[in-house]
Amino acid sequence: MSDRQTLSFLSRTLQRAGLQPKTKYGQNFLIDLNLLNLLVDGAELSTSDVVLEIGTGMGSLTKALATRAGAVLTVEVDRDLQAIAARELASHPNVRLLCCDALRNKNHLRAELLDNIREAMSRIPGSKFKLVANLPYNVATPIISNLLNETPLVERMVVTIQKELGERIIAPPSCKDYSALSIWMQSQCDCEILRILPPSVFWPRPNVDSAIIRIIPNAVKRARIVDLEFFHTRLRAMFLHRRKFLRSQVISAMQELLTKEQVDAVLAQENLEPNLRAEQLTVERMIALLEACRTSIPPSAPS
Repeated sequence: MSDRQTLSFLSRTLQRAGLQPKTKYGQNFLIDLNLLNLLVDGAELSTSDVVLEIGTGMGSLTKALATRAGAVLTVEVDRDLQAIAARELASHPNVRLLCCDALRNKNHLRAELLDNIREAMSRIPGSKFKLVANLPYNVATPIISNLLNETPLVERMVVTIQKELGERIIAPPSCKDYSALSIWMQSQCDCEILRILPPSVFWPRPNVDSAIIRIIPNAVKRARIVDLEFFHTRLRAMFLHRRKFLRSQVISAMQELLTKEQVDAVLAQENLEPNLRAEQLTVERMIALLEACRTSIPPSAPS
């Protein structure tokens, strides 16, 4: 990797191709080789791993992943960069490069990605699925959150993201960063920021700090959630109006499923004061509240 992903290599390669970084795709290349290695090391890769990378760029991180993993599926939305990366990766037979948007919509990954992951895993006995990537800022949140609702379940994620997003993921209750995303991630995963990154380690330099975060789904935590789809949908609805009191938040989130009287009964059952706010509830209390709501829905309620 000594001649890859440095500022001089990147700028020279793009200049020869008559290209420049495209802000609409969130192209900020990581130019510190030690940090690229930190991403790879944090994933603890082996030849039984199938790795998804989103944002191939020129293939520098992809090459490092390919030397350790059994298979790498890398995705690049920019056709110009995809052409450069294809040449760089031609000598790595365990890499498959797709040129497409990784997301089908804001709530789902593109089916082609997951089909390719499943196919690669079928060829490697005992394989594990991991995400390792320098994620474009504009897709980081839906990529990370939606992977927890897909099959196969990702075994771990080690990614660079905006520092602000990393702080939201690990935020405790009753602070400005605590949100539906905080609860969704912490309810299922062990989350840890490995390193804060200044703008100077990227080219072009972003206007904000970044972070390398490691996210590992925890089977014991996930088992507490009976219905993931219900929990995800209603959890997001709980935070649509942060300044409302808890009673109003639950009524809004459970619209057409529970009456106001039924909501009052659930809050009483869970010993929750109606003038609390959702952001004051711990992860455990939110799981218990939404499960109590789910089990209180009458059979006649609309699905």
